[in-house]
Amino acid sequence: MQPLLHNVARSFAIGTAAAGLLVTLTQVGYGLGLAVIVPLGDLIPRRRLVVVVFLASALAMAISAIAHSYGLFAILAVIVGLTSVGGQILIPFSADLSSPERRARTVAVLMSGLLMGILLSRTVSGIVAQLAGWRSVYYGAAALMALEALALVRLLPQERPRPHASLSDTLLGGIRLVRQLPQLRRRGLAGALAMATFSALWTTIAFHLSASPFRLSQAAIGAFGLLGVAGVVAANAAGRLSDQHRQQWSSFIAALLMLLGYAALLVGARNIVVIAIGIFVLDAGVQGMQVTNQSVIYALAPDARSRITSAYMVMYFAGGAAGSGFAGWIYDAHGWRGACWFGIALGCASVAIALLAPPKLSVRSGHSPGNL
Repeated sequence: MQPLLHNVARSFAIGTAAAGLLVTLTQVGYGLGLAVIVPLGDLIPRRRLVVVVFLASALAMAISAIAHSYGLFAILAVIVGLTSVGGQILIPFSADLSSPERRARTVAVLMSGLLMGILLSRTVSGIVAQLAGWRSVYYGAAALMALEALALVRLLPQERPRPHASLSDTLLGGIRLVRQLPQLRRRGLAGALAMATFSALWTTIAFHLSASPFRLSQAAIGAFGLLGVAGVVAANAAGRLSDQHRQQWSSFIAALLMLLGYAALLVGARNIVVIAIGIFVLDAGVQGMQVTNQSVIYALAPDARSRITSAYMVMYFAGGAAGSGFAGWIYDAHGWRGACWFGIALGCASVAIALLAPPKLSVRSGHSPGNL
């Protein structure tokens, strides 16, 4: 949605803050999906769950495409977010299928695929919105989600049997895990700061690039998403470092890149080349941090990886929702420089967290979640 915000705002005759709220609502819905839907992967087969979620997402996208009221579209934004958690069901599935010595790299490969999808969606959505209007992007997304659901029915392997978990343990287990695992809390905070940094950038960048002196088209703004290819490279590099048990070093590099990226965006606010470099560096930091965090949390409780994913990603996207909400308000009040200073503050906090000595793991690999 973020590359389309400028056109969506004009279509519904709303301001920057109201448009930024749409991103926040989508992320709130995503957080609800993480809290309620993703943990069900520890209770029912993920192969079946992910197909249902993809089909529900396709339906929500299709209805969004025909909405002509801002209020209705805002409600649908929550539903779209709620049904967009399919990737977070597949990631713990892949971790279960991988050997321990290659788990981080397997997660990195899957994250690279997700990142490439995000990059292409930003660019393609910008081009399609310019040629056929932003609603056509939603129609296309609905069709692609439906096709992907059909492909997953044929391609996903069967899962190995897992210990039985009750519905209450499944839905509340994430809360218990957060309370009992210091590493999960620490990685959740690091992830929340990274996602807040990422959301703050992509909530405001379209407004900055569409204004003077740039006045870029929707397609040109969408093309900036391709700079996130740095995230693909960083994800694989972080995966290799994590498999070598160098997560703290990887975390520090990622946090420093986020800080330096926003510093470049502030200093080069009127220079398109410097802005491009800032986006490239910042995306590398955010995605490197994400893969590092996931490599740590998936070693904490192997039989509860869906609940681990749910707990972590709720914190991650809570940070994203806060980042986009505050960024839209700050941009409305203080412009691009204010939004950049907000991002720099988030980057400084990420560096501070990365420098802290990590606590010892509270749950060993292979520990059953039954006692959590």
